[in-house]
Amino acid sequence: MKILVSGTAGGAGWPEPGCRCASCAGLPSGHRRPFELVVDGVARFPFDDPPGGYRACADGLGLTGPDGSRLLCLPRGRPVPADGPGRYDVVLIDLLDRPERLGELRRAGLADERTLVVAAGLDHRARSEEELTRRLRLWGALAVPDGTVLETGRALPGTVVAPWRALLLGGSRSGKSAEAELRLAAEPYVTYVATGPSGAGDGEWAARVRAHRERRPAHWATVETADLVSAIGQATAPLLIDGLGTWLTAVFDEHGAWEGDRTPVRERCDELVAAWRQTPVRLVAVSDEVGMGVVPATSSGRAFRDTLGRLNERLAAESEYVALVVAGRLLEL
Repeated sequence: MKILVSGTAGGAGWPEPGCRCASCAGLPSGHRRPFELVVDGVARFPFDDPPGGYRACADGLGLTGPDGSRLLCLPRGRPVPADGPGRYDVVLIDLLDRPERLGELRRAGLADERTLVVAAGLDHRARSEEELTRRLRLWGALAVPDGTVLETGRALPGTVVAPWRALLLGGSRSGKSAEAELRLAAEPYVTYVATGPSGAGDGEWAARVRAHRERRPAHWATVETADLVSAIGQATAPLLIDGLGTWLTAVFDEHGAWEGDRTPVRERCDELVAAWRQTPVRLVAVSDEVGMGVVPATSSGRAFRDTLGRLNERLAAESEYVALVVAGRLLEL
């Protein structure tokens, strides 16, 4: 199949006429036109009544061509189809809506490493083309210009292998957890490792935990543990560890190290660094940046700050990607 993507934007285009947001203001009029797609010059999306030789599926979102190749278009707000004919060769999907839908497609076997994934429905939900490209690289997808012709069986260049180990640092409410979740959003299987308390008996903390859970894709698994070495060593799917600060707090508590001997804490940090170095799966971890605040007033507070700072430094040295998150923006280190 030859697939002409005449327009790649959402229904109002990108920039959206009359919109004065920072994203739209930075682009020329008509930069991306509303989404439009035609297959082999004869089948137009949506595929409710395709011509002879073509078969529609997924309620008009999918199409099988005369050569057996398969195409799926998944606009904003549409769920992953349950009646797929098998793996799709090309998927055009609004990834700015819910990128976890791509993970659901991969989990269901409807997309794999051979599937060409192209972002559609693009608009000012991305603050710039550069930010769009960054996100798509994390998800194994591409953005193409209006007027691009895609051909099944012929891949486009541009996909990038995501870093094996990524460490995201930041202060409170910096957006570091949201960025960590974004990085793994399109994975078919993810285990979220929560190192902090569940919030039992603390309504405010429980509300924070609940907000995090509701934000994560429903198909992710969650493990609550402070045994990160075992979690990493036994993992069979990508891990998101959130976060190292609460893990270290638990380790200090476990060994009574706030006022006592801190040798066990150093040993636990050594074990974690070794596990991080040998991880069998992709890892994304969140940690607190502790080097820019005031000096703690107590010796135990200073010991915690110093220990976490050294741990961050050691893990950063073993990571392919490290960034500081400030106000939701990334500063790559």
